[in-house]
Amino acid sequence: MLFDSLTKDNYLMFAIKHYDNPQAEGKKEFYDDMKRFKYLKRLFKRYHTSGEMKERLIINHMIILSNVFGSDAAKVLLLYKIDDIYWPVLKCFLKKLNMLSGNDLTHINYDKQTQELLGKI
Repeated sequence: MLFDSLTKDNYLMFAIKHYDNPQAEGKKEFYDDMKRFKYLKRLFKRYHTSGEMKERLIINHMIILSNVFGSDAAKVLLLYKIDDIYWPVLKCFLKKLNMLSGNDLTHINYDKQTQELLGKI
């Protein structure tokens, strides 16, 4: 199956194809890891609405996703699952975790507050 672009019909197959968790014993671990995208979306929404940033929790979730899906696949899934309104914040975290290559998201500006906050870590 080719994945030219992710859709609601094929993103799960893409995730399964790239999932590599040697400690997983079944489907439950996969779906628990998939919930991390929802958690991240919720954390980004909280930051967007209230200004409250839980940067270390976001970093932890993103590191786990990078470990179980691989950096490139995790990045693709994050961009698919996270609403584009939150991409400036997401881009800051991707940069902090060295998950961006030179040509990634060049049309998206960094969120200044997030950049400053992550610069202190």
